Amino acid sequence: MSEPRKRMVDLQLRRRGIHDSRVLRAMEEVPREAFIPEGQKHRAYDDCALPLSQGQTISQPYMVALSVEALLLTGDETVLEVGAGSGYQAAILSKLAKKVYAVEILPELAEGARKTLASLGIDNVELICADGRKGWSAGAPYDGIVVAAAASELPRELTEQLAEGGRLVIPVGGSWSQSLLRVTKHGDQLQEEDLCRCVFVPLVYGS
Repeated sequence: MSEPRKRMVDLQLRRRGIHDSRVLRAMEEVPREAFIPEGQKHRAYDDCALPLSQGQTISQPYMVALSVEALLLTGDETVLEVGAGSGYQAAILSKLAKKVYAVEILPELAEGARKTLASLGIDNVELICADGRKGWSAGAPYDGIVVAAAASELPRELTEQLAEGGRLVIPVGGSWSQSLLRVTKHGDQLQEEDLCRCVFVPLVYGS
């Protein structure tokens, strides 16, 4: 593990309350620099989101760790990621779940993420270019769904694709401020927990 990655895990994650040992180990193992454009690689372990192409970003390491920790994964689950972007969060999830479906609507980002994941030998992530707001019914039901872009309200298609007891982690709110919610499905009821305030780029909508 590189020294910058170790510092990131120790200072940005452990000190802020990320305690799940599996999440911390995944964040230690995955090289964030592999998912970042050439001109930004020197900033790979900065405590912030970084720009990708087409107005998208790779999320702050802490927000990735918080979001995946909130899924409460044990290793046997099937998970859906909406807004795969560079593929970094999908790579983290690949260490925590049995199968990951990662959906990205922008073809350039989807192809780049697919290539990076393959270059790292990650073979339990299926990268799909599609409108993630509609979920991915072919892999449903999901034990966990994590959304890496902000929605103005809970997308019904995503809650419908949750398994019983499944958890959806999603930022919901306006353009400049959202609440990171964990939504747990109990029969036809949805239990909502507000985890923190956050700022994500908005979900890109398909036609």
